[in-house]
Parts: sequence; C-alpha cells; structure tokens
Amino acid sequence: MSSSELRQKFIDFYVKRGHVEITNQPLVPENDPTTLFIGSGMQPLVPYLLGQPHPQGKRLVNIQKSLRTEDLDEVGNERHHTLFEMMGNWSLGDYFKAEQLHWAFEFFVDELKLDANKLYVTVFEGDEHVPQDSESVDIWKQVYAKYGISAKDSHDKHDLVDTDNRIFYYPREKNWWERANAPVGDPAGPDSEVFYDTGKKHDPDYGESCHVNCDCGKFIEIANNVFMEYEKTNTGYLPLENKNVDVGWGLERIVRVVQNKTSNFETDLFLPVIKKLEEFSAVKYGESKRGDFLYRIIADHIRASTFLIADGVIPSNKQQGYVLRRLLRRVIRFSSELSTKKEFLVALADVIVDNYGQSYPHLKEKQGVIRLEITKEEEKFQKALDKGLRELKKMMDSADKVVSGEQAFKLYETYGFPLELTVEIARESGYSVDEQGFSKIRAAAVEKSRSLDKGIFSGGLGEESEKTVWYHTLTHLLHQALRDELGDHAQQAGSNITPNRLRFDFTHNGALTDEQIEKIEETVNKQKGGNLDVTMQTVSLKEAQDMGATAFFKEKYGESVNVYKIGDYSLEICGGPHVKNTSEIKGKFKILKEKSVGAGVRRIRAVVE
Repeated sequence: MSSSELRQKFIDFYVKRGHVEITNQPLVPENDPTTLFIGSGMQPLVPYLLGQPHPQGKRLVNIQKSLRTEDLDEVGNERHHTLFEMMGNWSLGDYFKAEQLHWAFEFFVDELKLDANKLYVTVFEGDEHVPQDSESVDIWKQVYAKYGISAKDSHDKHDLVDTDNRIFYYPREKNWWERANAPVGDPAGPDSEVFYDTGKKHDPDYGESCHVNCDCGKFIEIANNVFMEYEKTNTGYLPLENKNVDVGWGLERIVRVVQNKTSNFETDLFLPVIKKLEEFSAVKYGESKRGDFLYRIIADHIRASTFLIADGVIPSNKQQGYVLRRLLRRVIRFSSELSTKKEFLVALADVIVDNYGQSYPHLKEKQGVIRLEITKEEEKFQKALDKGLRELKKMMDSADKVVSGEQAFKLYETYGFPLELTVEIARESGYSVDEQGFSKIRAAAVEKSRSLDKGIFSGGLGEESEKTVWYHTLTHLLHQALRDELGDHAQQAGSNITPNRLRFDFTHNGALTDEQIEKIEETVNKQKGGNLDVTMQTVSLKEAQDMGATAFFKEKYGESVNVYKIGDYSLEICGGPHVKNTSEIKGKFKILKEKSVGAGVRRIRAVVE
C-alpha cells in the first residue's frame, strides 16, 4: 500500500463514520505569537476543543502537516522527523471512548491488514488526582476479544514474554494530556496509545528488559487517542459534561509498519529522495552507519524546507526564516561529507514536489519559488562554508576545548554560521561553545535582543491576550480601509499579530504616499471610535460569498465558515478572536512602517498607542 493510498483510506474510513474532512492548515499559524509553527494536528482546533462550536460540525477528520524542531538532534534515527503528517479525527462532545477504540483497531486490522496479535496498548494508571482509566481497559478487552485475543491488563510494564498481557498501565507523564501551564477551566484527560511490535530484538543499551514504551525500537507507537473528560479546577479535576476525543496518529510510522520497513526512511515517503541523492553522492545509502545517518538528515531537512517555502517562509535570520535557513545550511554542511556535487538541493526538492504533489497540490503551484529560494540560499552559503570551516578549525586548534562567544559570533556574522551549526561541529570534535557569551554579544549588536533558546521553536497553543484580540479586529478595519483608499485589488496576502503590534501584507504596486497613509489611519480610527458591534454567524462558503464577505484564502476554508461583521463597515470570513464592540479597543491606531516585501506585495506594521 502506498502512502497516498493510506492517506485516502484514513480519510474515507472516518468520513464513512460521519466525519467532515477539514482543510489542512499552513505550517505557519496565523495570529498566534506563541509558536512559530503548527506542531500538531490539534493545534488549529484548540478553540473548538475548549468549547467554541466548529462551523463544520462535531465530527472532524484531516491529515495535518506539522513541524517541530525541539528534538532536531534526534533526526537521523529510524523514526524522528522535523516535518511530519498527523492523521487526526475529533469528536467535539459527540462520541467517546467506545467508538474510537473500536474504530482504531478496525482501521489497523481490517483496513490496513495489520496482525492484531502484534498490537499492544497503554492506558493511564491513575494517581492521587484522577483514578485509573478502567473504562478504556474494559473497552480494549472487548476490542481484542472481537479479534479472538484474550487480552489481559498488567501494571508490570516489563511483563511481556509468554503472557496474554496486551494492556499496560503508565503514569501521568506517558498517558495524560493537558496544556502546558493549563489555566483553571481547561479540559484535560487520559490518553490511550497503540504500539506495534516490529519483531526487532531488544537492545540492552536501553535497559535489561523491554516494554512497549521502550526506546530500543522494538515497539513503535502508531496511535494516540486523547480523551478530554475532565476540567481542571483550583482543587483538582472534575468530570466534564461534554467530553471530546482528540486523535493523533503519525503517518510516517504507520506507513513504515504497513510497508514492512525497518526505518521510516525506507518507505515511499523518503526513498525517492534518497535515490536521487545517491546520483549526486560519492557515498551510497547502506554502505556505512555514518553515511545512512547523513542521508536521513538530508532527506528529512529538504522535505521540511520544501514545505516551508511552499507555505510562504523564506530563509532569513528571524523566526520561521531562521529555522528554514538552519535546516538548509545543515543539509549543505552534512552533504559535504558525502562529497556531493554542488547545486543538488533543487533536484531533491523537485522529487519532493513530485512525490507529494498529489496530496499537497500547492507544492506544484509554488515549485518555481521553491527552486529559486533554495538555489539562492545554497549559493549564498556554499561560498562561505569552506572558509568558515577553516576558520572554525583554527579556533578549535587554539582554544582550550571551548569556542568563545566572540569566536562563535564572528562565524555567525562573517560566514553565516547559525550558532547551532557551530555547536554541532564543535561537539563532533569534543569542543563546547560559549553559547551564553554569543547571545550577549549578538544582543548588543542588534536593536532588539532575540534569544536563540530552542524553546521558541517548540509547539504551542493560541495566544488570546486582550491586545492580541484588539489587533486581530483592527486588521479587518485596516483591510477595508486599504480597499476604500486603493481599490478592490488591495487584498490580504498574510498577517501576523502579537500583543505589541500587527503586521499586515496586501497586494498593491507601489509605495503608499504620506497622504494615503494618513487617510487610512483616519479611517481606521473613525470606525474604531464608532462603537461598532462585532457579530459572527456560521454559514456555507457560498452563502458567505453571496453576502459579499471578503475571502482571499479560499483554499483554507471548509464547507462552513465564520463570517464576522463590524457594524456596516466590514464583512469578512475569519476564525477569530475579536472584540464584541470596537469601543473595547483603547488608544489611537498608528501605522509605523509601510514597505515592499516582494513583487506586488506591501507590508504595514501598526500599533495602538
């Protein structure tokens, strides 16, 4: 079974059970300053898991591309990736454990033809706050019995050999879900995971005996079923009246199991890239452990980079662009060990586009941009790489096993070495880097300090502070004011909002005059000061368009959409959040800067002060 067939089989399976397929969101979340990327399938659905009605109903399904870089050092083994596809289905106060756990085995065993005897599950063991998840245990026993297996449960996670144990209890850190630093009122609950026994022998380096959550690789987690059945309170957890199901399954791991491979990188998701890379390399895949490690990193990173560029990210030294630049420069640096020919990255990206284009058509639409940005970054960094490596070698030869902050900053400023690249190279030679010193020096060299701690690159959830909500509402007023002043060709091309400012991209040829900027400010402030009510209604996409609602990201919408109306001035499709009345927005709207960010696209930065 191909990966494309598996994707479609998953969607069809849940659609037949009353689910609506929702749109795959871009990797860069809109109006969420707490995270750089979509890090899980459930992240775009947080408002609905917290109680907001979803315009497309209570049963949802999709496959969401996601990206995480907090465990970048683990990429290169059999199963870790930066970009990954999360197969997800959700029940928003509809079905619960019995349906989901039965469906999980039906999909794995009946649809994918996996051996039920090789499937093991884990449940929450309970603690002083919440009792053990006995309900899931009872359901799992029924599920196994359906397939002729007498499944027993065990509190001894190592009790695997010559037993009928299939259900194992694990503590909160393994089988419990709630948001980080969750506030009172948040949903939380146990989860139940499914593991597949690959038949691989246990590696004693990971402990004397194996268990399903062991890191040795014998067991692969292929499914996580989260049951949000509690509400967090000041004194503990209380049962929720409306319970949600949040399901996340790793597509790459399931493809590996279905295709009976020993590594995710040997599946049809990655093998075409690896085969193409072999054409440019003096080292072939499978010849050495180090060589295979390098192939895997390159294949992973070029896949992630291709998707990032397709979703609007370009290499830079800030935020998402910095992550993209780091990924591409890691590829170029590691490829030097394979003695690759130069300018090979575009060829690899073309393979990614061809391989994923059917499932993600926007890759083909953006192929020209992908090729251009990768070529520019490769040419830019390749020129400095050899000189920078020689300079770093001199630094390490003369240092006492430490590369100073000053030296690391010189590599960053002169040769374009991200700090993490210097750390990686130094570590391979037994050296360390004064990262704190680097950060202090860099902070002094730029107008605003930006920490290089990898915490900024981890997944997060929506931020809805008071000012963020203000700015989100103001983008609607700004959008309409631009169209009033410039014409209907001025269409939204992107936005980013933090509690400190709004950034709004729009289509227009030529810089705005001072008079135009002043008039746009006056219009926004006039509307803001008009005490306009902000109302929302859920309608079909066609109905919204018939109403005259602006909608410039149609590929992101489903069959049903939320339409926000601000007085009689603005009518726009959006996901929120918004104020209830413009009188809530305090201060004067002020445009700080207006500039070009590409051919025919302008950018405004604005604040309320």
